[in-house]
Amino acid sequence: MGKRDNRVAYINPIAVARSRGPAPSSGPSIQDYLNRPRPTWEEVKEQLEKKKKGSRTLAEFEEKMNEKWKKELEKHREKVLGGSDSASKKKEKKRKEKKKSNRHSSSSSSSSSSDSSSSSSESEDEEEKKTIKKKRKRKHTRRSSEDCESESDSDSKESSKKKKKKSREDAEKEKVIFSFLAKAGKNQTPTCQTSSPC
Repeated sequence: MGKRDNRVAYINPIAVARSRGPAPSSGPSIQDYLNRPRPTWEEVKEQLEKKKKGSRTLAEFEEKMNEKWKKELEKHREKVLGGSDSASKKKEKKRKEKKKSNRHSSSSSSSSSSDSSSSSSESEDEEEKKTIKKKRKRKHTRRSSEDCESESDSDSKESSKKKKKKSREDAEKEKVIFSFLAKAGKNQTPTCQTSSPC
């Protein structure tokens, strides 16, 4: 019986690649890229002009949006500021409307307009009083909070002073006791070895 043949045929991959020749490229080659169709200078100028026109329209759109935004901001400011500014403007508008209506109305309506103007002045006085009361309340709350803080600070200072005084008094007492013990120790031998007198 003969031995089994375990030899395997070895193929040099480099030699095989050379024998096949150059590999076919799947995509465009460098030559194709260099020979690609390019726009002329005139076409480039036209494209640049189109871009500029587009940017002009965009700028116009942004300006319109800015104007709208400014209007919205003004309305919001009026709402937020409210209080005296918006109220005064509303009152002026009402007065103008009343004056216009009074001009068109007969003499009998003039007496009623005087009554309405007096009532409007009363309402203005009431609103001013309300705003003054609100301001006073705000000041009062601020003062009360500051008073509370100052009281707590003064309490903490007083307590720290008391603690310091107590510690000083305790230290003085201990000194007196030690001096007394030292004198007693010289005269007599101490029977107990504690810090307090026997």
